[in-house]
Amino acid sequence: MGLLANRGPAADAWAEAGITGWYFADRDETVGDTMARLAKLPMDAHPGERWIYGYNTDILGAMIEKISGQTLGDFLKERLFDPLGMTDTHFFLPESKLGRLATVYSSVDGGSRFERAPDPGHMVGQGHYVNGPRKAFSAGAGVLSTATDYATFLQMMLNGGELNGTRILSRKTVESMISDHLGDIPFRDGQGFGLGFSITHDPAASGLPGSVGEFAWAGAYHSVYWADPKEEMVVVYLTQIIPAINLDDQQKVRSLIYQAIVD
Repeated sequence: MGLLANRGPAADAWAEAGITGWYFADRDETVGDTMARLAKLPMDAHPGERWIYGYNTDILGAMIEKISGQTLGDFLKERLFDPLGMTDTHFFLPESKLGRLATVYSSVDGGSRFERAPDPGHMVGQGHYVNGPRKAFSAGAGVLSTATDYATFLQMMLNGGELNGTRILSRKTVESMISDHLGDIPFRDGQGFGLGFSITHDPAASGLPGSVGEFAWAGAYHSVYWADPKEEMVVVYLTQIIPAINLDDQQKVRSLIYQAIVD
């Protein structure tokens, strides 16, 4: 998709339209309103030309709101969160859970130490998930959750769309989501990209221990997750660090996990 997140040759036009960065919680408008402006902006590439990390998932979220007539928060609560028992997953925190929102830190001095990040409520901080307008339900980067809840979601995906007798997605839908859709479009060594996940097809080329068919992604606050169908394993590693400078903890965690596997 050619919709880049406020970088590239059309960056000035995107900034003028007020569409920059991934943080939507501070917006006093719906994601649908934001995406309507986005539709008029120039793309960085034609669809199918190259892989670009941008607002594609937010566009899908706006489509869900339009088609369902619900906010994305209500739709996912009804169709995903409640059926799977993901009781700690919300777009905006209820008052009873405000004290559980994890603090965000920033690595400083080249990563040698950490300080509590400033909380202006935009990108670095998370203040608007608590005190914001609560209008913009961002499918791209808007959900607050826990390691347990997200592992529940990944286990459903690993099971082919079902968990504990509850069917969320069809098996063929999951197969499509975790298949490489890029073809000859370059991405990362040893990996392609599916519908929302990176897909490993050559662990040796990626330079990381893993398995063919692993699907994964990472978060803005230096979090990472992956699901390994061959090992029947899901991993959720959550941190609250932005920016995360000169850190190799994710690679160490992955190496330790795979070194610990014995048959």
